[in-house]
Amino acid sequence: MAIGAQNAFVLRQGIRREHVLPVVAVCIGSDVILMTAGVAGFGTVMRTAPEIMTVAKYAGAAFLLGYAVLAAKRAFSASTLSAGGGAPIALGAAVATCLAVTWLNPHAYLDTVVLLGSFASTYATPDRWFLTAGAIIASLIWFVSLGFGARLLAPVFAKPKAWRVLDCGIALVMTGLAAGLVLS
Repeated sequence: MAIGAQNAFVLRQGIRREHVLPVVAVCIGSDVILMTAGVAGFGTVMRTAPEIMTVAKYAGAAFLLGYAVLAAKRAFSASTLSAGGGAPIALGAAVATCLAVTWLNPHAYLDTVVLLGSFASTYATPDRWFLTAGAIIASLIWFVSLGFGARLLAPVFAKPKAWRVLDCGIALVMTGLAAGLVLS
């Protein structure tokens, strides 16, 4: 349960109590699509076409580095978010950002399509769909808990310093994930 780009965005929106339901719904819907694709055989396709993985690896690393730069910029800027204020973002922008941090994130494909698809392929056909259903239920519980439970952290994030620490942590994790992708 790493706090990557997608989870960090859901956490941020949950703390701000801003468009939480649509953001959580996009994440769950995306996981359903990606997990189903992986179990249906897309994981095998990606393993047999290494050039797809190479392109995804470098594009994903660039995306993660870009997200790290944005987080670092927020951490070191004079204006920071606060749980009770900050500039709200429009619903369309929140959904578009959520789609980007989900569908442009290579770890989303590695975890849901390749890893789950490969693991599920070791099971008989009916059992692999039970495994998929369990993974989907776990995703639903995770995103609902993260998005709607984040408001419990609002007192911690009432101080701008907490946002700076969070954004520094996100920048470091995203940079580490990008480096890990390039070096793998």
